Amino acid sequence: MSYQVLARKWRPRFFPEMVGQTHVLQVLTNALDNNRLHHAYLFTGTRGVGKTTLARILAKCLNCEQGVSSKPCGQCSACTSIDEGRFIDLIEVDAASRAKVEETRDLMDNVQYAPAMGRYKVYLIDEVHMFSGHSFNALLKTLEEPPPHVKFLLATTEAKKIPVTILSRCLQFNLKLLSVQQIEQQLAKILDAEGVESDPASRHLIAVAAEGSLRDALSLLDQAISHGGGCLQETQVRAMLGTIDSLELTELLDALITGDAKGVLDRVDHMAEHAPDYDAVLVELLSMLQKIAVCQLLAGDTDNPDEDPKIQAMAARIGSEDVQLYYQMGLMGRRDLSLAPDPRTGFEMTLIRMLAFRPATPVLLNQTKTVTSPSETAAKRAETQTLPQENRKTEEISANGMTNPDDWRDIIDQMALAGLVKEVAGHCVLKEHTKEKIHLVLSPAQEHLLNHTQKDRLHAALKTRFGDNIKVIITVEDPNAETPVQKKAREEKERQLTAEQSLNRDPNVKALQDMFGATLDVKSIRPDSN
Repeated sequence: MSYQVLARKWRPRFFPEMVGQTHVLQVLTNALDNNRLHHAYLFTGTRGVGKTTLARILAKCLNCEQGVSSKPCGQCSACTSIDEGRFIDLIEVDAASRAKVEETRDLMDNVQYAPAMGRYKVYLIDEVHMFSGHSFNALLKTLEEPPPHVKFLLATTEAKKIPVTILSRCLQFNLKLLSVQQIEQQLAKILDAEGVESDPASRHLIAVAAEGSLRDALSLLDQAISHGGGCLQETQVRAMLGTIDSLELTELLDALITGDAKGVLDRVDHMAEHAPDYDAVLVELLSMLQKIAVCQLLAGDTDNPDEDPKIQAMAARIGSEDVQLYYQMGLMGRRDLSLAPDPRTGFEMTLIRMLAFRPATPVLLNQTKTVTSPSETAAKRAETQTLPQENRKTEEISANGMTNPDDWRDIIDQMALAGLVKEVAGHCVLKEHTKEKIHLVLSPAQEHLLNHTQKDRLHAALKTRFGDNIKVIITVEDPNAETPVQKKAREEKERQLTAEQSLNRDPNVKALQDMFGATLDVKSIRPDSN
């Protein structure tokens, strides 16, 4: 007997065998057992979640010789014929290959005839969204008032492409993607029944790669069993899928956290030997960063779902801002991967970008050392001279208590604020800045921007920048200097005016004006942002 692929061999034949979709099964079960049947059902959802399978089971429930119920016998001629795909009153139509209006009309002309063998004549139209507009019109009238012996079962992956006139005449059921846990459990059940040895890690990899589709999971499982010579092992499944070992990913992220550039590039070289799918590697890296972020968010919470000691250890060593930054860079790296000269280059540049833009460790004011001797004074001066410019400015402010409103614009840039909290900060003026406190003034015209959430976020950013001991004061009053927003607007206006004057004085522009009677469109002038 020829080999039957797992996706066909393990296709459910009864409702209880379906994985997930309990919200749909409950409605259909109650309708069948209480004889509350509709004439048209529409099953929507992505590929491999059970749309066609569910429709075939429903057709079996409708035509079982034991009567209409949610539990067909599975033994009668109608049930076995439907399972084997030879039931004459189950008309399966592939809309993609029969999209012409003439074919649809021929199909509808046969609706009036009674079923040859079964109780109902069932039309199962797969990928119904592929019908043309004229085909939908040909189907519409019959779908609205079909003969009592006809049931329509429609399936589609693109419900948005179906006319609302069709949707309004059907009971619509949206089938959900299956969770990784649901797919893993089904894979374990199938492997046990097939007598195939496997480990949890390999099943998890296949479940994740299936992306919610059980059919895809079973196809991958078939491939993995062949690749592993009759068994499933994590290393072989990773090689097949192009993913990398979790330990390598942990070591890569560890090198990123410590800023070890050579270690990062060494890990990439080692990965390249196994020809991985670099997009899949980035996905795994993003997944690990997400777990770290959740672990940090629920630190100390007994309900923390991630008990992996490696995740917890990294969560304790990396700042939450760094996690967010790495995650965002990873997303951008995935987006740009197809534009890179080759996938490895794109992946490597994403990691280099993470290293290059690591937030510098701030100099905390409450950790400034008190200088008591000339030698220490000289040492302190040398240390200050080697600091980056923005940190040196912070040291100077903390040492002499000077306040310069222009410093506030630099501080905003250093904190990498975003969204509404950046807008609030941009409308503030730095009134006083010492090593003990920061006093900001917000214009009354912008008071509506300041709520508890934005105030807390700005406080947190300043404490992260200058230390937990810094006191933050925000008062609403007329500022005595330009805010960063006002200064930026003034500078842009000045640059625009300079650019316009420069073009008006340009001899080439004047020559064009004299020769062709041209005029200069000042609205089209865009000065350099520098």
